[in-house]
Order: sequence, then C-alpha cells, then structure tokens
Amino acid sequence: MTEIKVELTRRAALLGAGGALAGASLAGTTVVHAAAEKQAAVPAPVARYSVGGFEVTTLHDGAVSLTEPQKTFAMNVDADTFSATNADNFLPNDSFQISFTPTLVNTGSELILFDTGNGEGARPGRGKMRAALENAGYTPEQVDVVVLTHMHPDHVSGLMEGGSPTFANARYVTGQKEYDFWAAMDAEANGVTKLMASHVKPLAEKMTFLDDGGSVTTGVTAMAAAGHTPGHMIYMLESDGKQLAITADTANHYVWSLAHPEWEVRFDMDKEGAAATRKTVFGMLAADKIPFVGYHMPFPAVGYVETNDSGFRYVPASYQLQL
Repeated sequence: MTEIKVELTRRAALLGAGGALAGASLAGTTVVHAAAEKQAAVPAPVARYSVGGFEVTTLHDGAVSLTEPQKTFAMNVDADTFSATNADNFLPNDSFQISFTPTLVNTGSELILFDTGNGEGARPGRGKMRAALENAGYTPEQVDVVVLTHMHPDHVSGLMEGGSPTFANARYVTGQKEYDFWAAMDAEANGVTKLMASHVKPLAEKMTFLDDGGSVTTGVTAMAAAGHTPGHMIYMLESDGKQLAITADTANHYVWSLAHPEWEVRFDMDKEGAAATRKTVFGMLAADKIPFVGYHMPFPAVGYVETNDSGFRYVPASYQLQL
C-alpha cells in the first residue's frame, strides 16, 4: 500500500477535517496561477472639497523624486539638525519627492483654475493637469479664468498645448508686480523669461493685473506673499462664511518649510523675505484655523497648520471639507 503523507498546515487545521482531506487529495499536485499583468498608468488623481457654495477640486499634475534635499530646503542648517528633523518625521536624508497641484474652483458662475502645472514637455511623469481636469468632469474649454500665482515654469507651462492656448475661452489673472518683474528682462535671460515669451506674453491682452487685495471675482481675493518671487501672490476663497487659502509656493515642503519656516529654500529668490512671509501667512491660517491648498504639499495637498515651538505642524485634511 502506498503511504500518503499529509502535512497539516495552520490553514488546514483551521479548516478542520474537510480541509485536511482536501489537502490529502491534492498531494503531489502543482497548482499554477497565471502571473498578474502589470497595469497601465492610473488616471491622474483629483480630490474634491466644499468651501461654502464653492466646489474646490485639486488636480494632481504629477510628482518628481530628487536627491540631496538639504541643499534645496535647508541651506542654512547643519547636517546633524537636518538629520534629526528627518528622523523625527520618518523622512530620508538623501532623497525627497515633490508634488505639483493646481486647483480648480467652481464658484457656481465661473470655473477658475489656479496655476497650470508643468505642461506637455514634462510628460509622462508630470504635466497631467489637463488629464486630471478631464477626470474631474471638465474640459479646458469650460475654464473661464486662469490665475497665475507666479511665473515659475511648474506653474505656467500648462498654458500652451501644441503651440496654442490650452484654455481657449479663458481670461487670465496675475500679479502686476510679478508680471512686470519678469517681463522687463531679456527674453533669453533664463528659463522663466523664455516661458514668459512663449507662454505668458502671447496672452497678455486677455490678462488682468492685480495688486494686494485685488479681486479675481466675488469671494476670491489676492494677497501679496513675496519672497519666493518678487510678486508671488496667494488667494483667499470665501463663500457662505467659509474660507480656504491657496498658498501656492509660500511653503514648499510640509515638514522642512512649515516646521522650520526660517530654513532657507533654494527656489526662494528673497530667502529672508520668504521666511517672513511663511511666518505671517501660516500664522494667520493657524490662528483662524483656515484650511489651505499648498501647491507642493503631498497630494491631495489640502490641510491645516497649528503652531508649535519651532514653527508649524501640518495637519492633512480628512473629511472636514466634505461634510
């Protein structure tokens, strides 16, 4: 008689005698499962919130992973301090990821897009704003207003697609000081001025230029927040007694730039001014418990801040704006 040896596994024991007998009957049989196929890229993600009567949708334009974060976000900090902060926040010392998140606001009468992402030249990893917009249920032709917080490439490159305006029916809004600063330079001076010439200036006839306190439309107000660039602007949304701030690049990292607003950031043109702006803007948001969208916060890029000993603690939004 052939002896059948049955190995009683934990799973078989839990299944009982029936499971053991089934295991015995399958002894010596190899079951082959087909390998799961890798899937194509997922659609560009979106997230939707309510701010009073406004519908606010954040659109993920993509992300990029880079190295040597201290050289970018903590230029005036020693290595030991930087490492200790990273250890406290479960962050690596040698790499980081940065996201890009334009914001779409439907006021009920106008569809307003804040910043346009990295554009077609950054695909496939970035430049997904248009796809995200369509995933949110809208088309570029439906956008009524495009607001540019400042002129850096990751904010204006999506203005054009295939050499033509992406938002054919839109008017445009930006800060007067920001536009004048870059427009005064030679078009070939740097990457920003080259994009000004190719992407921004062709739309100038359809632009409105704002100063501090200027209005995009009812319930959308510009606020000067210089430092990152000379005319960097943020915007406060207000509807039915609710508020949300679109803070653009006031803070570029949820730990390094918020927990330590005095840390110098390579991308900030006026580093001392940018640090002062961070303290002012996020001090106001913390005091009034106002949520904000941060362009480079981890997607979906919506959260709150509270003050702590060194600066601010970032608290990602959960369901507060969906009730």
